[in-house]
Amino acid sequence: MSTAAQAAPAQMSGAEMLIKALIDQGVEVVFGYPGGAVLPIYDALFKQNAIRHILVRHEQGAVHAAEGYARSTGKPGVVLVTSGPGATNAVTGLTDALLDSIPVICLTGQVATHLVGTDAFQECDTTGITRPCTKHNYLVKNVDDLSRVVHEAFYVATSGRPGPVVIDLPKDVQVAPGTYTGKDNVKHKTYRPQVNGDDAKIKEAVAMMAAAERPVFYTGGGIINAGPKASDLLREFVQLTGFPITNTLMGLGGYPATDRQFLGMLGMHGTWEANHAMHDCDVMINIGARFDDRITGRLAAFSPGSKKIHVDIDPSSHNKTVRCDLNIVGDACRVLEQMIAAWKQGGYKPNQKALDKWWQQIDQWRARDSLKYKKDSKIIKPQLAIERLYELTKDQDTFITTEVGQHQMWAAQFYKFNKPNRWMTSGGLGTMGYGLPAAIGVQLGHPGKLVVDIAGEASILMNIQELGTAAQFRLPVKVFILNNEYMGMVRQWQQLLHGGRYSQSYSESLPDFVKLAEAFHCKGLRVTDPGDLDGVIREMIAYDGPVVVDVAVDKAENCFPMVPSGAAHNEMILADDKPKDSSNASVTEEGMALV
Repeated sequence: MSTAAQAAPAQMSGAEMLIKALIDQGVEVVFGYPGGAVLPIYDALFKQNAIRHILVRHEQGAVHAAEGYARSTGKPGVVLVTSGPGATNAVTGLTDALLDSIPVICLTGQVATHLVGTDAFQECDTTGITRPCTKHNYLVKNVDDLSRVVHEAFYVATSGRPGPVVIDLPKDVQVAPGTYTGKDNVKHKTYRPQVNGDDAKIKEAVAMMAAAERPVFYTGGGIINAGPKASDLLREFVQLTGFPITNTLMGLGGYPATDRQFLGMLGMHGTWEANHAMHDCDVMINIGARFDDRITGRLAAFSPGSKKIHVDIDPSSHNKTVRCDLNIVGDACRVLEQMIAAWKQGGYKPNQKALDKWWQQIDQWRARDSLKYKKDSKIIKPQLAIERLYELTKDQDTFITTEVGQHQMWAAQFYKFNKPNRWMTSGGLGTMGYGLPAAIGVQLGHPGKLVVDIAGEASILMNIQELGTAAQFRLPVKVFILNNEYMGMVRQWQQLLHGGRYSQSYSESLPDFVKLAEAFHCKGLRVTDPGDLDGVIREMIAYDGPVVVDVAVDKAENCFPMVPSGAAHNEMILADDKPKDSSNASVTEEGMALV
């Protein structure tokens, strides 16, 4: 054999090239569902042992599982689906990942290149359909481009503001021979996210903070995405300044929830003290949050007297909905490093006299105890269920996922997260059916850890089939259903805002969740008495396989505080609390008050 022949790169099929690229990217798990257009890839998967394939029951479940894996590990999640309906079934998960900034690589099969555009069997315009719901997407037409595209896709998905990337793979490209390109030889031509904050703006920001009399940190999912070090730096800076801090729904765990300086979650179902501190602050330090509508309420009334500092790696997020006084483009971790250094180098100290007065005001707001609820010895209150779950799991490294609805907000309010990456929920899209497949992804990323999906009886049914996935792969996920027999959040809005007309929000034919769990080869438990709650939770934790717990909770309980649609973010409905001065409130039914 000639020297030139020996030096020639090895030829391999597109499918083999794809698997090698995934292995080189460090991929350990792929969530997928086979079909005709991806059979060459599945054949290549069969011939190797480096990557584990998890067979889900629905492509939406595959993407949510990849999201859970990504959110909890910090590694990109990988999905493999077939063409046509396989790709379209993944769209909800892709949109969810886009809105919550989750790095996902979705590999979709496609008909052969010569059939594209002919309405062939199981053909759809995957790149066209997914363009609005991905960070970027690719249609690979030449096998020699395939490995480069895969390596680029991982870079795009994980750099800057993370997000989902689709790679559409025609079947003929999967079987064609080509030359593999290693990841070290691939560099994106144009995409270079700015990581470091501008030094002059960093100095300006810390000077504004030092002069503040009523400051507040407002942090979001960008802290989580920036890695565990960002949370450590955030804690250091918050305690260095002595300022109060609040998290968005996606930012929970970015700062320890049990620390005194933490005001709780803010927003539509945030605490009284968090929303009022945001409204009345004079300097707001936003790190890794995007001023979404569930936080701001009515925009014209959002924190009207404050100077706003916004740190975000995504330039398009700056001044998108709220105009800020100082915008810093950069990675949250790196900018926090710069801010701490600038604060120390400048010898800055907080305005302690003003800060003490500010904390006195915050303590008055805290005294309202906005999360209080009426205890009941005969019926399980959903808040109690979450409180007991927290108390019985807080001493071990527990990961929580949720579905979407009232139970999601109660989980955010009553389960205290002290570490990042322990809280996985659908924030921006609010996708029912997210929690169970996400829990499967989390469990695969963290074998041996306790993973609990806090669910509602309506939302869990959206992807209940994934119990089969948990059983097949012996994944001991726990599903903790708060069963009030209603689409709870819909019913709450209908009660408070639509005159109590409960249009199509009651579930009249719910399954027996214990029998359903057993049908899926899982353990089923049910609890109706508050006195039995702790025992059932302990039994759930102790069982070494997947468990479904059906917790019968108060059917009429509402989730408070609540900022109604169209209200300012400090105009909150509280449970059973009437304002002292009724002239500044419109009292709703059953003693609720808009304060």
